[in-house]
Amino acid sequence: MEEALQLRNVVKTFGPMRAVDDLDLDVRRGETCAVVGPSGAGKTTTIRMILSILFPDSGRLSVLGHASALEAKDRIGYLPEERGVYRRMKVGDFLLYIAQLKGVAPVEAQQRGARLLGQLGLEDVLSRKCDDLSKGMLQRVQFVVSVINQPALLILDEPFSGLDPVSVRLLKQVIQDERARGTTILFSTHVMSSAEELCDRVVMIHRGRKVLDEATSALRRQFDLTRVEFEALDPSSDLGLLRQVPGVVRVEAGSAGICQLHLQAGTDPAAAIRAAASAVAPARVELARIRLEDVFIRLVTAGDGQGESAQSLRRQLQGMTEVPA
Repeated sequence: MEEALQLRNVVKTFGPMRAVDDLDLDVRRGETCAVVGPSGAGKTTTIRMILSILFPDSGRLSVLGHASALEAKDRIGYLPEERGVYRRMKVGDFLLYIAQLKGVAPVEAQQRGARLLGQLGLEDVLSRKCDDLSKGMLQRVQFVVSVINQPALLILDEPFSGLDPVSVRLLKQVIQDERARGTTILFSTHVMSSAEELCDRVVMIHRGRKVLDEATSALRRQFDLTRVEFEALDPSSDLGLLRQVPGVVRVEAGSAGICQLHLQAGTDPAAAIRAAASAVAPARVELARIRLEDVFIRLVTAGDGQGESAQSLRRQLQGMTEVPA
């Protein structure tokens, strides 16, 4: 399948700082790809280079088959991390103005704008000035701006930042609708659960380098051999008995008889599971699945040097295994 985005050996520096370091990235048409990483990792710089807001020092990019996003600007939607609208304009006029800049006919723009606002719980704001809306409402309006031209490529930079749970749910539904339409979606986020929920693939950047590029389906098939999830059949069971299981170094208690058993490195997890089930009757006991959040936290706190992406990733996934599909 043809790539919607392709980056090869892209480098971007700001003075002595190497913000993006020899980055390769491929995003296929119709794919939803999350770019995750700690603050300052190079995510936003990468997005700005894709959009030709910034230009790389070296390397090459292809955007929707063009050498520059400027050659395909009407087919791209973009929600920047730093939001901005024309505050004195009415919402309907603002949407119409931006849509026409993207080549959308006025009648079609009005219909799409009204429909999208309705999907995001903003049915009654068309005639209100942008300046009269709350921050969260403005953010949803700007999201409408990013998709009103039905883009072939949609780029979202921290789309859920500052939104309440209801707004996040509504926004996710519209993103899912764009996925179903065949839109290629690239978004940067700190919310690991959203990346796992919405994306076909996750790319993690750390210190300007790519350290993880994995299909979410493959991540879900990986298990942590040092962590067992245990749910007691009787919520009032004495979970303290699990601390006596050979190889268990810590029991992390949750609520209603649910806990996690942390195993000493080298412990046979199957033996630990059998011993735990003998100590306390289980409703459910299983190896913990790897979470993207775990990889993210381990990566950020590892403190390893730059330029060792493959070795770094192996260290982060040490003790984990993939179960065949």
